[in-house]
Amino acid sequence: MPETNQDCIRACHGYLEHFFDQHPNAALQKRALKALRLLTACDEPLRGKPAGWAAGLVYAVANRDRQACGVPGLLNSEFEAFFDVSMGTTRKRAAQVARYLEW
Repeated sequence: MPETNQDCIRACHGYLEHFFDQHPNAALQKRALKALRLLTACDEPLRGKPAGWAAGLVYAVANRDRQACGVPGLLNSEFEAFFDVSMGTTRKRAAQVARYLEW
């Protein structure tokens, strides 16, 4: 597990890069990386696995300003398998991202 927020942020960035290599979506990738940069500036510690935070970031930006309905082009089970985190964790992290970024 990462020791600092910066370790977690670096690991999240790696997960996001890998995700978008496998599932290209330029607009979603741009928004997710921007959200990660904004999250970096928050004073809140990112506790938990970086994969959960990365999944939460993707889910949060994919569903921003609309009723949450998953990530375009993927079943929830595929999304869970990719990040190896449950949808419950993903939704929890997405809510934390939205709260931290005051969406």
